[in-house]
Order: sequence, then C-alpha cells, then structure tokens
Amino acid sequence: MSKGKVKGTADAWEAGELGQDERHAKLSDLKMEDLDDALALQMISIRIQKELLDDLKTLAQYHGIGYQPLMKQVLRRFADAEMRKIARNAMSAATGRKGKSESDSDEDLQVACG
Repeated sequence: MSKGKVKGTADAWEAGELGQDERHAKLSDLKMEDLDDALALQMISIRIQKELLDDLKTLAQYHGIGYQPLMKQVLRRFADAEMRKIARNAMSAATGRKGKSESDSDEDLQVACG
C-alpha cells in the first residue's frame, strides 16, 4: 500500500513548514576533512584588495550567492579559458597554423587583469 503525494508538499518545503523541525535532525559523524576530500577541496588563504573583495561581495549578492562560491566560479572560468587558450596554441603550433603569438596572449591577459 503506497501513500499518495501530500498535497502542497513542494510549497510546504519551500515555506519551511516541512524539513525544519530540530526533533528530526541528526548530527552527522562526517568530519570536515572527509567532506573536503570527497569534494576534492583544498583550503587556501589569499590576500586581495579590499575594493575587489567589496566588488565580489556586491556581485555575489546581486546573483544571490555567497562571495566565496562566486570567487570559485570566477577562478574556474578563468582557469578553463586559459587552459583552452593553451590547448589552441599547442594545436596551432603542431599543425603549423598561425595563431596569436604567446606575447599577444600575455598582453591580452595584462589588459584583462589590469
């Protein structure tokens, strides 16, 4: 015998009527190190200009996320773009095609990064 779907369940979850009762919460035995390992995360420390941090926090708030997840997205996008550029340059060199020179790419990076 199966139970039917509770009417309005999705709305009840979103409104906090379901799933927020502490009597049904269980403390996890998972250690933070285990979580970091499972997600392949590495804690780092970085010093950046206060104005840049303020800008990142403003952008994060605009997008409805925390500033640290935003920073991870920004870094991921940059690293992905740079890796694609390196691969394109390597392919161009291997096939003898002319592409942007390495110095042109470095100049583009300096312009983009200030």
